[in-house]
Amino acid sequence: MSTLEAEYRLDYFEEEGFHRRECSSCGVHFWTRDPDRTTCGEPPCADYSFIGDPGFDEAYTLEEMREAFLSFFEDHDHERIDPYPVAANRWRDDVLLTQASIYDFQPLVTSGKTPPPANPLAVSQPCIRMQDIDNVGKTGRHTMAFEMMAHHAFNVREDADEEYAYEGEVYWKDETVRYCDEFFESMGATLEEITYIEDPWVGGGNAGPAIEVIYKGAELATLVFMCMEQDPDGDYELKDGNTYSYMDTYIVDTGYGLERWTWMSQGTATVYEAIYPDAIEFLKEHAGIDYSEEEQAIVNRAAKLAGRLDIDDVDDMEAARGDIAAKLDVDVDELRDLLEPLEDIYAIADHSRTLAYMFGDGIVPSNVGTGYLARMVLRRTKRLVDTVGVDAPLDELVDMQAERLGYENRDTIRDIVRTEERKYRKTLDRGARKVESIADEYAGTGEAIPTETLIEMYDSHGIQPDMVADIAAERGATVDVPDDFYGLVADRHEEVTDEETGERDDRLADLPETEKLYYDDQDRLEFEAVVLDVFEVEADDGETTDDDVYDVVLDQTMFYPEGGGQPADHGSLTAGETTVEVTDVQEADGVVLHRTDGDPGTGEFVRGQIDGERRRRLMRHHTATHLIGHAAREVLGDHVRQAGAQKGLDSSRLDVRHYERISREEVTAIERVANDLVMENLPVDQEWPHRHEAEAEHGFDLYQGGIPPGTNVRLIHVGDADVQACAGTHVGRTGDIGAVKVLKTEPVQDGVERLVFAAGTAALEATQRTEDALYDAADVLDVDPLDVPDTAERFFQEWKERGKEIDRLTDELAAARASGADDAEEIELDGVTVVVQRLDADSEELRATANAMVEEGTVAVLGSGHDGSAQFVVGVPDDVDVNAGEIVSRLAQQVGGGGGGPPDFAQGGGPDVDALDDALEAAGETVRSLRRA
Repeated sequence: MSTLEAEYRLDYFEEEGFHRRECSSCGVHFWTRDPDRTTCGEPPCADYSFIGDPGFDEAYTLEEMREAFLSFFEDHDHERIDPYPVAANRWRDDVLLTQASIYDFQPLVTSGKTPPPANPLAVSQPCIRMQDIDNVGKTGRHTMAFEMMAHHAFNVREDADEEYAYEGEVYWKDETVRYCDEFFESMGATLEEITYIEDPWVGGGNAGPAIEVIYKGAELATLVFMCMEQDPDGDYELKDGNTYSYMDTYIVDTGYGLERWTWMSQGTATVYEAIYPDAIEFLKEHAGIDYSEEEQAIVNRAAKLAGRLDIDDVDDMEAARGDIAAKLDVDVDELRDLLEPLEDIYAIADHSRTLAYMFGDGIVPSNVGTGYLARMVLRRTKRLVDTVGVDAPLDELVDMQAERLGYENRDTIRDIVRTEERKYRKTLDRGARKVESIADEYAGTGEAIPTETLIEMYDSHGIQPDMVADIAAERGATVDVPDDFYGLVADRHEEVTDEETGERDDRLADLPETEKLYYDDQDRLEFEAVVLDVFEVEADDGETTDDDVYDVVLDQTMFYPEGGGQPADHGSLTAGETTVEVTDVQEADGVVLHRTDGDPGTGEFVRGQIDGERRRRLMRHHTATHLIGHAAREVLGDHVRQAGAQKGLDSSRLDVRHYERISREEVTAIERVANDLVMENLPVDQEWPHRHEAEAEHGFDLYQGGIPPGTNVRLIHVGDADVQACAGTHVGRTGDIGAVKVLKTEPVQDGVERLVFAAGTAALEATQRTEDALYDAADVLDVDPLDVPDTAERFFQEWKERGKEIDRLTDELAAARASGADDAEEIELDGVTVVVQRLDADSEELRATANAMVEEGTVAVLGSGHDGSAQFVVGVPDDVDVNAGEIVSRLAQQVGGGGGGPPDFAQGGGPDVDALDDALEAAGETVRSLRRA
C-alpha cells in the first residue's frame, strides 16, 4: 500500500533549504529551516514560547488581524468574499453548524457541480465547534466560537473524464506554502522557528496531504490539499483505515485561526485576554476576582503549560492539572482555587460570543438541531455565571458580544436570552425532584449514577451535571462526571441523518428527464404528450396489486409532482377512446411518474387534463404560504424562519422558528399584513438566476423551504415584499388569492410555532364555518351573535359563583354533621377522640365532613354506601400518631377492595357494600391495633 510521503517533498521546501526531520518526542515528520531542530514544536513536545514574548512585530486586535490577512491575499490576486452564517443548515442539509470555511463550498462547489463565487478567494468565516466546549477556558487556547481565515483555490485535472463547473489549475501545494511563509514574514515572524508538520487529512469521504503550521508552540494554520476520495480499490490507506484514490478535482483548503494569530501578536497569558479583553475585565470586576502579583505570576506560568492540555487527549483532567502544579512547585489545591474561577470567566466570555453568533444569525432555541445546541450553550453559560458569581444579567453579556460583532437585531437577541432564562428556571424546578428520586435509587448501592443518566437528565430537564452531583451527595449517592460531558451531549444532537434516498430506479435508467411545462404557464390545464413508457405497479411483496395501477412516463407534462410540501396535481390522460385517471404524481431522478388506474399504451399520443379546481386551490395556498411567512417575519422579527410547511386544499400550515407563543394580537397583525399584500395585487414572478448571484443579492433566507440542487435556482418574487427559492406552482398576482385567514396557532415543539391558515375559497368556507358555530351558540343562548362573548362570560361567572356557593353549603353541611351527628361512634384513644360514622354521601361530601372533624381535633373514620359501593375516608390531625393510609387499607380489604394514601388523609373502598357496617363496627379495634403496631 502506498503512502503520501512523496506528496510532501515540495519544490518550495527544496528551494528554501528546508530539512525533513522526525520528531524525537512524538515521531511525526516535519519540515524546518533549522537543521538542528529535533522536535516538531507542537505541545506536548514543546511549550508555548510566545507568552510574554509575542511572535510578531506588532500587537493586533481581532479586527486588525482579519484585515491584515484579507488584504494580504487581495494583494496576491484573491477575491475577498463575505462570510456565510454560522448555521450551515441554511444552505446545506447534511450539517448543522459551520465548522470550517470549506463548509461554505460543500457539497456543490467541492464536487465540481457549481463554480465557486471566486477562484481563488479569501474569507474570514465565523465558525462554531461544539466538540471544543469542554476545553474552553481550561487549555488557554480553545474557543468554541472562532473565525477561520482562509484562502481557497479550486482545480481540475487536465485529463479529467467529466466536465466540471471550473477547469484548469489555479495553484497548488508549492504556492500555498509560499503564501503561508510570506504572510508570516509580513507579520515579522522568525521563519526559522516555524515547523511544517506532515499530517494527512481525512473527512467526509475525502482526503489528502495536509500540513500543520506551528510557530512558537502554537498551531496557527492548517494547509489541506483535498485531492482524494474514498475508494475500496484505492492505493492509499490513510489513518482512518480506509483506502483512497485521486479525484479529478483538487482543492486548496486552508485554515488560519484568527484568534490564535491575534494571541501570537499580543503574547497574553491565554487567547482569551487577547480576543476578549473588555469582556474579561468586565467579568472579573463583576465577579470580584482580583489576583495579587504573585498569584498572577502563577497563573501566567500555568498558562504556558496549559498547551499540553486537551480533553480529547487527556484521560483525567485533574491528573493533568496535578502534573502542571508539580512543575510549578505549587500545591494542586491552591492552583485549582486560582484557576477555576478564571477558567469559568474565560468560558463565559467565549460562550457569550457563541450565543451572539447563533442568535444574531437567526437560530432560535428549541429541543432539536441548532436550536438545541444554542439552548445547551445558554444553559451552561447561565450555570457558569451563577457559579462564579457574576452580578450582571446574561442578556447584557451576550449583547456586549453582539454589539462587537455588528448585529442589528440586538433587541431580539436580548429578548431570546431573557425568555430562555425564564424557561430554564421552570425546568430546574421540575427537574430537581427527578434528580432526588434518581439519587435515592443509587444511594448506598456503591454504584455511581451512570453518565448516560446524567446526559438524559440534561437532555430532558436541563440539569447540569454539577447540580446532579450536589443533590446526589446530599442523599448519599455518587456521580462521576466525565471531563468531556458537554461534548458527549453535543454529539447526540450534531448528527444529521440523511433521508433514505435509495438507488436510482432501474426502470428509469434509459429514460430522459421529463420536460416540465407547468413552469412555462401555471394557469394552463391541458397539454399533449407522448407516452415513453408504462410500468405496472407491484405490491411490496413483488406481486402485482389487486387493482390495475400503473406509472406512466411522458416526454413532457403539465402535472405538478408532489414536492416542497405541495401535493401532486390530479386529472386524466386520454389516448383515443381510452381515458385513465391520474391519482398521484411523483418525480424520481428528473423523470415524472404519473400514477394511473389504467394503461394508456406505450408510444401513444395522449391529451392531459389537470383538475383545475384542485390546481387553483393549491396555487392559492402555496402563494399564501409565502405571504404568511413574510408577515410572520414582519410581526415577530427577522429571526423567524420556516421549519416546515404543508399545503392543502382546505387549509395549509406553516411552521416557524420562534422563541415564545404567538399571541392573539400577533395573529391579527400577521393576518392584516398578509391581506394587505393580497389587496395590493402584487405580481408573483419567477426567475432562474445563478445560485451565487441569488445568494449574494438575497442571502440564505432564500432557502426557507429547503436547499434546491443545481447551479441555477428558481426564485419566486412576490412584488418587492418577499423572495424565496421555490419549485411550487403559484398564482400570477396576489389578488388572485382572494383572502387569507389564519385559523389557529399551536406549538409544534419548543421553539417552533405552527400557523394554520386558509386561502381563497377555503378561507371563505372556514370563515363561514366559524360564523355558523357563532350563530348556533347565539341560538342556544337566545341572544344576538355579537352578544355571545359577553353572554358566555356572564354565564361562566354565574357558573363559577354557583360552584363556590355549592362548595360553601357542602362545607357547612359537613360541619353541621361533624358537630351534631347522633349516629356517630366516639372512641377515646390515649386522649384522642376517634369518630366512626356511616354517612351515605358522595366522596366530595365525605371529604368535606372528614376535614371539618379534623379541624376540631378529632380523627375521622367515615364510611359510605353511596351508589352501591363501599367507600371510606379517614382524616387525622397533624399531631396525632395515627396513619390514615394504613387504616383505609385495612378497612377496604374487608369490603373486597383497596386504598391508601398519606398518614394525614386517605380514601379507598370496595364493591361489597353489605360488609360496610361490619367494617365500621370493627374500625375502633382496627385503629387501636395499628397504633400499637
